[in-house]
Amino acid sequence: MANEYFQRLIRCLDQEAEAETAETVRLSRRASGDQAERTGSSLVDLAIRDETAGFGGRVIVTLGKKDRRLELPWTRLNSGTPIVLSEQKSMEHAGWRGVITDRDRETITVVLGDSPETEADRPVYRIDLSSDEIARQRQKEALRRAETAERGPLAALRSRILGENPPDFRPARDWTSLSPLDDSQRAAVTHALAAEHLAIIHGPPGTGKTTTVVELIRQAVRRGERVLACAPSNLAVDNLFERLLAAGEKVIRIGHPARVLPQLREHTLDLLVESHPDLKLAREWTKEAWTLRRQASKFTRTAPAAGARRDAREEAKRLLQDAKQLESRLVEYLLDSAQIVCATLTGLNNDLLRDRQFDLAVIDEAAQTTEPPCWIPILRSRRLVLAGDHCQLPPTVTSSEAKRNGFHVSLMEKLVKQFGESISRRLTTQYRMHAQIMQFSSNEFYNGELVAADSVRAHRLADLPGMEDSPMTQTAIRFFDTAGSHCAEQTETEGSSHENPGEAEFVAWQVNELLHAGVHASDIAVITPYSAQARLLRGLITEADVEIDTVDGFQGREKEAVVISLVRSNAKGELGFLTDTRRMNVALTRARRKLIVFGDSATLANHEFYLRLLEYFEQQDAYGTVWEIPQPNV
Repeated sequence: MANEYFQRLIRCLDQEAEAETAETVRLSRRASGDQAERTGSSLVDLAIRDETAGFGGRVIVTLGKKDRRLELPWTRLNSGTPIVLSEQKSMEHAGWRGVITDRDRETITVVLGDSPETEADRPVYRIDLSSDEIARQRQKEALRRAETAERGPLAALRSRILGENPPDFRPARDWTSLSPLDDSQRAAVTHALAAEHLAIIHGPPGTGKTTTVVELIRQAVRRGERVLACAPSNLAVDNLFERLLAAGEKVIRIGHPARVLPQLREHTLDLLVESHPDLKLAREWTKEAWTLRRQASKFTRTAPAAGARRDAREEAKRLLQDAKQLESRLVEYLLDSAQIVCATLTGLNNDLLRDRQFDLAVIDEAAQTTEPPCWIPILRSRRLVLAGDHCQLPPTVTSSEAKRNGFHVSLMEKLVKQFGESISRRLTTQYRMHAQIMQFSSNEFYNGELVAADSVRAHRLADLPGMEDSPMTQTAIRFFDTAGSHCAEQTETEGSSHENPGEAEFVAWQVNELLHAGVHASDIAVITPYSAQARLLRGLITEADVEIDTVDGFQGREKEAVVISLVRSNAKGELGFLTDTRRMNVALTRARRKLIVFGDSATLANHEFYLRLLEYFEQQDAYGTVWEIPQPNV
């Protein structure tokens, strides 16, 4: 069984790699310029603005548009994203692989292994999203090792994950909270601490999942355990890392410093090594070694003493070995002194961690990743706790063949289906949303179990300072029906995504109403399922601090006010990937105080989920039509 199970995952990894490569080739064949940038995965017509030395011999390059009057367009290329920098007109050089470390409106900064040198006069560059082949190889290696494990903690944990044996739980022990917890959070920590092999913390939107996970990690440390804290993304890892640092825990972060938030970099392994006094001696030895090497290779008029060149080279070799050993011992010391190690799933480096083992591995946001990366920390751990929410968006999978093989089903979702409530504890008090914003999703996805905390149950925009007192700020939810209006969907001119210009005009109007009511632009988000509609909205909404993105790009985020544009409006009642209701669960749960939805009831009502959504807005006296508001000029 194990052999078939892991070979299927390896095949899915290969299928996904092929699909990603094909998609990259397809995009690269598109015309350059605006069309390339519209995907959000490329930036073109760039010139180098600055170049400096970076961490560990790396090179930091800052680029901006060749035409300095232009700002960078919207892009998904964010801090921590792997990229390829290439000369725009050159077909000979494969480019330079790197990582984005910073970005603002005018410039983007990348960290490269080598300086981008070209023979062109005033070269023009482009940046493209890159796959991470090292990460893929680490996943394959982990799957092969898990497949062949015959005994020990790994074999025991694998048998539970594969469903060959049920998860076991010890009798609960008393423990004292290190931070304030509600009853469901405390129950989840107790459950996870009692797990012999495997447990799940199910954290619906706004229920304090990170608080709960941090408490679990700190309690495990108090019991003398070493903990490996992981997540699929650098941002999610940094969220845990920052909270653990603030709590005073002995924690260290491994991974590329450029992928870590700037305010946390001084606590990463790389920079702790670089700043350690002992490393100064290693640097002196390295410098001396290279001096000896140069001297041994230098031509002299007088022949050196017999064996002198050989002795110089041997001394240089010894100095370099001593420097490397000193740096290695320093790394070992720093890792051994930390009770908690934080890293992304694929950032766990065997050369760095060697045979280090942990008592507990915690994977946060576990429902947002495919299964193979999870096996990397599993190899090093006696127990595993997954935290996340499988009722929100699943992992992104490009290959249709891999999807047919179940690759889009996360390990967390699989285990919940496999073991049911025995393995999982759900957090039930939410601290983000007004009760009316929360209730529909609670009923649809969480058996109606969510309860809004007193601090948020009735909070409104009107309660914020400087806010206009009006129906806009006094109420929490509103649905505007576009049925029968001029709002009709269409396919974008270049591409296959959908847009709805009429609905976009109404959304832009509503954003202006929020701004006029006193809501800060930075407290407003506009969310839509379709990238084409997001691009259209960015052209209509000129206030730069209003965040506009797809549902997928906004998972894990929140704003005081959220406006949703559902886009689909057609005679056939086709909804496309709106039929993945988990996508709508994400969209509906991002707002804290005000949720506004635009959609066509005639199209939406063909689906049971959206019919219930429409009925909910009616029951809450929050249903209206766009005929009630000024008609935009279209």
